[in-house]
Order: sequence, then structure tokens, then C-alpha cells
Amino acid sequence: MTADVPKDKRKAIVEALMDLAARQPWHEIEIGDVAKAAHVSLAEFRDLFPSKGAVLGALSRQIDRQVLEGTTDDLAGEPARERIFDVLMRRFDALEPYKQALRRIFQDLQYDPVSLAALNQVSLNSQRFMLAAAGIDTEGPLGKLKLQGAVLVFANTMRTWLDDDDPTLAKTMARLDRELRRAERILEGAEDLRRLSAPLRAVGRALMQGRRPTRPETRRTEDGNGDAQNPAAAI
Repeated sequence: MTADVPKDKRKAIVEALMDLAARQPWHEIEIGDVAKAAHVSLAEFRDLFPSKGAVLGALSRQIDRQVLEGTTDDLAGEPARERIFDVLMRRFDALEPYKQALRRIFQDLQYDPVSLAALNQVSLNSQRFMLAAAGIDTEGPLGKLKLQGAVLVFANTMRTWLDDDDPTLAKTMARLDRELRRAERILEGAEDLRRLSAPLRAVGRALMQGRRPTRPETRRTEDGNGDAQNPAAAI
């Protein structure tokens, strides 16, 4: 009997990896096992993904799309905290089918700093779109703080979500509300500090005018951003 050939091979690989991850430790899953389960060849796997971690990145983008496609203007008039609460809870809802797999994956990777750094970058990319869906600006001086704050809010809440088997997700919602309120206070403090330090920054810019760039600064300018790579490929 010939195995069925999946129409969407990328999605088939994502589903195969998550199915395997729900049943065995992350570090025991070989790419050959994933390819076999997804009914694709190793050559096809390699054309689509450089590693298992890159497949996790694809799952994240898949969830991004699902949340973004379900975003409406219903909460446009609500406070920012309510808007982002709604978006992040919908993200948890979208992740529900993969909960067991994610529980095992994060247990295995929590003491792996390289993997965690790669996943943090994937999360930053996702949260940029989650905040945009909530109508929250991520450009400007505090943009990076907002993005990293959103990553930490989601990661901290996910620890509760992974152990929250109540269909109402009451514990998860309570944790998310606390994390958002804490992030809100930190952001407000950062905005106050920036306003207070504005005169000092103006003096600093005046003093720096006319200074020749140092060799590292010149090199950064010449190098630019470099090739865009999938950070999760490091996992």
C-alpha cells in the first residue's frame, strides 16, 4: 500500500513533528522520523526546513496567521490592555491542539540557552504582529521594550497555560491579566523616565555633533543587516 502524499508538505511536516513531540522527548526525535511521519523524503524536508527548530518557527507563523485572520475591529474602542488580552487569549486557543507537544518541548528546552534565545527571536517576530493586531504601536523609542515585554508576558502566561486543563482557562486568564498589568506599569515608568531624561539626551546629541564615527560604527553601517535567517534553525 502506497503512503498518501500530502498536498501541503510544510503543514504535514509541522503536524508530524508536533505529533511526535507529544509522545517522546524533543532530543530523541530525528529528522528522518519526522520526514517518515509526514510522508515526505529527506530531500523534500531539507528543501522546506533546515532543522526541527525551523519547523517550530513555521508553527509559530501558522498560529500568527490564524490569529490575524480572526482579528476584527470589535474591540477598537477598548483600552489597550483589553485588546492585547483578547489577541493573546485567541493565540492560546489556536495553540490548544498542540498543548501536549508544547508541554514536552518546553520541558526539554528550558535549560538550553541557545534554543531559548532562538525561540525568543521567533517570539519577537510573532508578538510584533500580535501587538499590531491589538492596535498597539511598536515603532519609536519604546518599541523594542513593548515587543520584549509582550514576549515575556506571553511566555510567563504560557507556563500557567501548559498546566491549565480547565476548559474555561480561568487560571490562564488570571495570570495573563496580572502579567499585562505588570507590563503596563513598567512601560509607564519607562515613558516617565524617557520624558525626564529628554534634556540630557539633547545635550548628548549636541556634544556628539561633528564627532567622527569609530571603526566599529563604520563597519556596522557598511555591513547593514546581513542576510535574514530563520533563528529557530539553530534548534
